Amino acid sequence: MIAIGGGHGKIALRLTELLSRRGETVVGLIRNPDHADDVRAGGGQPVVCDLESADVAEIAAAINGASAVVFAAGAGPGSGAERKLTMDRDGAIKLMQAAVQVGAPRYVIVSAVGAESPPDGDDVFSVYLRAKAEADQAVQHSDREWTVLRPGGLTDEPGTGRVRLDLDPFRGQVSREDVAAVLDALLHDARSAHMTLYVNGGDTPIEPALDALL
Repeated sequence: MIAIGGGHGKIALRLTELLSRRGETVVGLIRNPDHADDVRAGGGQPVVCDLESADVAEIAAAINGASAVVFAAGAGPGSGAERKLTMDRDGAIKLMQAAVQVGAPRYVIVSAVGAESPPDGDDVFSVYLRAKAEADQAVQHSDREWTVLRPGGLTDEPGTGRVRLDLDPFRGQVSREDVAAVLDALLHDARSAHMTLYVNGGDTPIEPALDALL
């Protein structure tokens, strides 16, 4: 069973479809009950659990039985600096703490390029990158089999199945569909545990790209 925080997000819905096709049980955490049918349509089981307002015990109850947990949530475009902290940082950390509580060994977090050296400005994007950086650091210092995935600019273009993966930061763009496919591969590849990876669009199919990197 794989639990996905931010289960109605564009990456999460695509990942749910990929995992359910593999025969995985997928639980998608959502804040809005109206989104439940979209999660079901992709083969997932929706659970209403607001990562911003729920405490760790409530989140743990929602993901109980999971062997892997994915944080693919986010405050989203148009949200202010405060929600970058309460969702992108605090939501990710609470979900990780819940994973510890339920004994889920695997934790994969969708971060962002730039989180490796976030700016110190007060603008929303700077706060967003600092929130991502602090969430990543909490995950990296945890005892989970964690992986941090840092994509560049996200697009809604159809996925190509070809990417560039690197251990060092680099700029670019990548489709959400391809990010979901990379997450699917990471969840089924133990070699990626305790690694921070960068991904953007590229020329190499995902599996060979991972093999070359790992």
